[in-house]
Amino acid sequence: MRFEISFHGHENVRSLHPKSIEITTDPDLTVNGDCIVGVGAECGCLGIPDEMKKMLKKPQTKVTCTILVGDLSYKITGNGSEKLSMTNPHDIVIRKSNFTCPRTLSIGCDTASDSIPRKMIKALQNPETVGIFRIEVK
Repeated sequence: MRFEISFHGHENVRSLHPKSIEITTDPDLTVNGDCIVGVGAECGCLGIPDEMKKMLKKPQTKVTCTILVGDLSYKITGNGSEKLSMTNPHDIVIRKSNFTCPRTLSIGCDTASDSIPRKMIKALQNPETVGIFRIEVK
């Protein structure tokens, strides 16, 4: 199952967080949001299709999230969890840790925002840049 969410870049994208990656529906971003790679997302966790949420709530589910920006792509793999509620209407966060909150989409991920190639981050620092956050579950 696959679901894609479009988002935009922002001049304050820093992508320095060692434990998570986030996109948000909020139109603005301060430099403190150092895990955020995109703003103006089409939806937060709440907007993910119910069928996909059911799959994400199973610990055996494998999750692949891919950030696509122009001809660049960055893949993150993680896991589902019965602790996921995915009820936040604004944010989607994927985490290396097992911490969950209403913004969490996946836990136990293999990478975080500080590992995203700087070429992609440079592109995401342009507010005109449109990216895709692709979620695939198996």
